[in-house]
Amino acid sequence: MIQIYKNYEGKKELEELDHIELESWVMVTDPTMEELTSISVDYKIDMDDLKAALDTEERSRLENEDDYTMILVNIPVVEEENWKKWYETIPLGIFITRKIVFTVCLKQTNILKQFVDGLVSNFYTYMKTRFVYQILYNNAALFLYYLRVIDQRANQVEDLLHETYQNQDLIQLYDLEKCLVYFTTALKSNEVVLEKLRKHIGLRHYEEDQELLEDVIIENKQAMEMTDIYHNILRSTMSLFGSIIDNNLNQVMKFLAAITIILELPTMISGLYGMNVNVAGMLFATKTYGFAAISIFSVIVCLIAVYILKKKNIL
Repeated sequence: MIQIYKNYEGKKELEELDHIELESWVMVTDPTMEELTSISVDYKIDMDDLKAALDTEERSRLENEDDYTMILVNIPVVEEENWKKWYETIPLGIFITRKIVFTVCLKQTNILKQFVDGLVSNFYTYMKTRFVYQILYNNAALFLYYLRVIDQRANQVEDLLHETYQNQDLIQLYDLEKCLVYFTTALKSNEVVLEKLRKHIGLRHYEEDQELLEDVIIENKQAMEMTDIYHNILRSTMSLFGSIIDNNLNQVMKFLAAITIILELPTMISGLYGMNVNVAGMLFATKTYGFAAISIFSVIVCLIAVYILKKKNIL
């Protein structure tokens, strides 16, 4: 799908066009091969570069060609299936030609939707460099927002685990940790691109644009630091609950072993006296009160065993 937007100088309102004009923004979302071919031929953008923006495994990078500059960054997206949400990253390709900016992405994203909805101030399609930096700033801000959401969700799952240990809660923690791994990889890759942009001479920099780029770099670094912090906390939390579960299991096994020992004592005594053998000198064997005496003796032995096990903190 191709959508074309433009705001004219002196007007802040963004207009949607039915054809590509100079100083417009072309938003390409999940395009067909025909749409990609048309853009590649008409604006001399390499087809492999266009396809790279649609490859979920593509790394972030900056390339300067004769007719355009390509900026490829990773952006966060939310996936939902069977009432379950998780976060991952996909590439966003920004192609800057002399008079037109193309954005190519596999899915619709809130980063670009904010521009369409008029939520970004001082946005003009003819200010290409500022527009690109605003996209990158929104990208870093969206990473920060999703990180806070992940942290809140992790705290909710942790509260549930304090009450009961369910496998599905532990799996949720694992999924959140996996999301943070994706974010860490994406942010580090984006940082390399941002540092290259700072030194890139192919884009026209104004003083305000340079300040905006510095803000983008700061936001990206903050997102990286938050990701590392949340990742370490989540990893420690999973390790802690794993240790607690193992300890609880050990306590249960120790308790069951102690109960087995206690129950084994009267069984052993009754087994000796229950044999069909008349052994001379066996205590209470020939007495009429033998059964009651042996039963009381067994109870006393069990109580002694319970006392010893409690003293050793086994029971």
